Amino acid sequence: MTDVRPQRCITGYHLDAEGQWVAELECGHTQHMRHEPPWQVREWTQTAAGRAPHLGTSLACAACAAGTGPS
Repeated sequence: MTDVRPQRCITGYHLDAEGQWVAELECGHTQHMRHEPPWQVREWTQTAAGRAPHLGTSLACAACAAGTGPS
């Protein structure tokens, strides 16, 4: 099955109220980038040096696919 969710670039990051990193997307939506081994291994989220190379990376945006406005 093909993923039909539109691809959106990461433009920045912020921490949520629980201390989890959230990617800010070019469309105005956000997506959590949790590092919760063994389910989600995203060690790169834990440092500024790790996050920086991922700026501009495309993620599938479920909110855009659903037609929701920016968060």
